[in-house]
Amino acid sequence: MTFLIGSGAGFSGDRTDAAIPVVAELIRRGLPSALVFETLGERTLAAAHRAMRDAPDAGYEPLMDELLAPVLRDCLDHGIAILGNFGAANPAGACELVRRLAARVGRPAARIGRVHGDDIRARLADLDLAPWEAETRALPGDEDLISANVYLGAAPLVQALELDAEVVVTGRVADPALFLAPLVHHFGWAWDDWDRLAAGMMAGHLGECGAQVSGGYFADPGVKDVPGLATLGYPIIEVESDGRLVVTKPPGTGGCVTVRTVKEQLLYEVHDPVNYLTPDVVVDLSQVGVRQLGPDRVEIGGIKGKPAPERLKTTVCYEGGWQGEAEISYAGPNALARARLASDVLRERLTFRAPPELRQRLDIIGHASVFDDDDGALQRRMTAAADGDYRLRLAVEHAERGWVERATQELLALYCAGPAGGGGVRRHFQRRVFTASYLVKRTDVEAFATLIEESCHAPIAS
Repeated sequence: MTFLIGSGAGFSGDRTDAAIPVVAELIRRGLPSALVFETLGERTLAAAHRAMRDAPDAGYEPLMDELLAPVLRDCLDHGIAILGNFGAANPAGACELVRRLAARVGRPAARIGRVHGDDIRARLADLDLAPWEAETRALPGDEDLISANVYLGAAPLVQALELDAEVVVTGRVADPALFLAPLVHHFGWAWDDWDRLAAGMMAGHLGECGAQVSGGYFADPGVKDVPGLATLGYPIIEVESDGRLVVTKPPGTGGCVTVRTVKEQLLYEVHDPVNYLTPDVVVDLSQVGVRQLGPDRVEIGGIKGKPAPERLKTTVCYEGGWQGEAEISYAGPNALARARLASDVLRERLTFRAPPELRQRLDIIGHASVFDDDDGALQRRMTAAADGDYRLRLAVEHAERGWVERATQELLALYCAGPAGGGGVRRHFQRRVFTASYLVKRTDVEAFATLIEESCHAPIAS
């Protein structure tokens, strides 16, 4: 029987009402199904660890209440399993929030599963780590370490479902593993059935970024038109027991599911289409076929799999000093020349008002910014209309916050000590995160699932 997997979110900060039409369609179709919330990135996880330092009951997805509350009761009542990596740095705290939400919607006995084992900070120095690809950075010392998390596979999530969990909360897992787990559980796929595992992983890869496969991050007016971006329908993946996939979306929602949207997402972040590494299987996309079956229905076939890699990716996040931004606008006649003069003045000021190790970048937004380099070479070469609306942006980084504040204050001073007509200054500072990637032996990772007992209410700082 066909199994349906709906996407409720593709990143932290995604639309919080996206899951509502997805769940309504899953209920209408009445087939075995699951709903996945993918909300975790490398820096998202580092930010969550920092949040938990400041408040032990924080550290999970900050929008979790808004994401789950509108659909939790419907999913529980209709047997739609919910899986999400919204536990981030504090899966125990996230489980407690789910428990409270379930009680609020009249289901206090909801079964909540927690996945353990991704956080290896305490064991980092004792593990046999190999650098990932071209990684050259040394492991940080304990004083700078923020987080160290392994990308777990689907096995502990399957274990949680086998414990009859209705909601499965994880920290760091490979994003598509959230989708693979209910498929393995439902169809009983073997862990060495590489082609089916690969198909399940690619079902997850297609759905993990939410609306990207149904027209989000795709629209380019006049080139790739997408209707109804304000009401985008998030994807539903239909999966057959033999691994056949169909991508669709809820009827009546905006967006589109086409061969082009599917191909873009299929190849998204895939470095080697013949050997796409995931924790549970190495995927081979060299024989994949993509076919439009009808409006908003695209079939994917020909996915092949190979044995899983012996090591798992681990992302280490550590303190990287401070970064700051400051901006000022110039508009009207001769605005570009005034913005360029402001840039030149600021660059000169920073040569004697800041230490040489201060890294800086000056962009003129509206003229040259996205593709320029740190020294502004493109900005100086390009021509543009002298009149217009331009915004000068300064970005700086340094180990000490004080120097970042000093540098951005120099932009603030352009109000009166710079070219005519500057205005709309804003300044912002934040701690910077560095990341490094390593490979850890699969045998060194202890991943498992537990059911949260109703009596265990207190969040636990992991």
